[in-house]
Amino acid sequence: MNQAGAPFPGAIATARKVRSGETTAREICEAALARIATFEGAIHAFNTVTGELALVTADRIDAAVAAGQDPGPLAGVPIALKDNLCTRGVPTTAGSRILAGWIPPYDATVVRAVAAAGAVIVGKTNLDEFAMGSSTENSAFGPTHNPWDLDRVPGGSSGGSAAAVAAGFVPLALGSDTGGSVRQPASLCGVVGVKPTYGLVSRYGLIAFASSLDQVGPFAATVADAAALLDVVAGHDPADSTSLNVGSEPLAERLDEGVAGLRVGVISDFLADASPSCAAAVRRAAEVLGAAGAAVEEVAIPSLMLGLSAYYLVAPAEASSNLARYDGVRYGLRVDAPDVAGMNSRSRAAGFGPEVKRRIMLGTYVLSAGYYDAYYGQAQRVRTLVARGFAEAYRRFDVLIGPTSPTVAFPIGARTQDPLAMYLSDLFTIPTNLAGHPAVSVPFSLSEGLPVGVQVLAPSLGEGPMFRAAAVIERGADPGARGPVEPRLAEVGR
Repeated sequence: MNQAGAPFPGAIATARKVRSGETTAREICEAALARIATFEGAIHAFNTVTGELALVTADRIDAAVAAGQDPGPLAGVPIALKDNLCTRGVPTTAGSRILAGWIPPYDATVVRAVAAAGAVIVGKTNLDEFAMGSSTENSAFGPTHNPWDLDRVPGGSSGGSAAAVAAGFVPLALGSDTGGSVRQPASLCGVVGVKPTYGLVSRYGLIAFASSLDQVGPFAATVADAAALLDVVAGHDPADSTSLNVGSEPLAERLDEGVAGLRVGVISDFLADASPSCAAAVRRAAEVLGAAGAAVEEVAIPSLMLGLSAYYLVAPAEASSNLARYDGVRYGLRVDAPDVAGMNSRSRAAGFGPEVKRRIMLGTYVLSAGYYDAYYGQAQRVRTLVARGFAEAYRRFDVLIGPTSPTVAFPIGARTQDPLAMYLSDLFTIPTNLAGHPAVSVPFSLSEGLPVGVQVLAPSLGEGPMFRAAAVIERGADPGARGPVEPRLAEVGR
């Protein structure tokens, strides 16, 4: 690697080199930190870089290798964590002033899992405050910039994690996906992003936004690397009451089985609302799958288009309940006042940003007496319609495909004054969260020099066929459609 830290050969290849002694975890870590130092000023992917801790971890891995021990499947691989995953001894902000100064006394389950697998945590990534947003512009610490074009958003809410992989800071990152917050930024940044089946990955230690929708998921430059990371973090966790207790075969080992005989449905409703370039990418991905032996046809699932309106009642309702705990008493920001009620009000007013306040107020309203049935209850019935629409489609198809995002990355500031336009960014990703299903975004083509992702959707616990289809789509993708990329050098130091 050069002094700036060239992009990594990939997580699986990096771990193989460390375990064999071909390179050291310290060399890999130093290269990652060097690249972060070179480009982070322009991108702002991180809220915290844990360089010293990372080097200590790397040295421990090298010592294990020297002693003939196996550090794990991700030995020496640098990884970034979205800053809503609790990390013991390291600040966790959720992108909000309300958690100023808070340092968790424990690690999230997924953080323990990647550490046990030998990964080296290099930092905590920027996000829309409490994961509420589609552009990573709502962070209390400033926006993240898309490495493909620093004047454009990286998507959100996990934009920092997506940008960190796209910029070649790390081969792997973790984010959270409540309505598309892994897949949409993955599409806009030209990387792979996975939303697993609800309950497949523990939520213990994930700062809650909407508990019935949140799910931790991986980012990677390739489908194989994403599968390897999901294999590490998936599994039953008694600390999470929603965790599924199911066995599963390693996904990374079956990616080459292909799609011969697989039934693939192309969601026509999504194509109708996507930009021409995003719709064209899906149609070409369908041709790639067909050429590989899959049976492909279009399918209409009209109920999926109701998902957006239902989501923006269900998610804020759950958020208004989850965020009630930030009261200025137990942790984080505290603004003094003559009495407790005043202190609570002033702390929340100063600590929460405009988008979080908007969603708390909306959620409180729809849960209030006289409006609960008309809004929240109705939204839950629509959620059931979405699930039924999927169920009917999956009787005919093994997987579905469609665009991940309606458009490519948009300019920073273009939608901040129009919440509805911002919310529409997640039109094609939200239905999966409402149903609790898995989906993955795969970089496939370029439009205006910006990446376009194709989304593969599957029924609950359908990650196996989903990843096989994703691997075939990846092999048929346009050259240059996938990160990491070199950020514009002229913008460094912005």
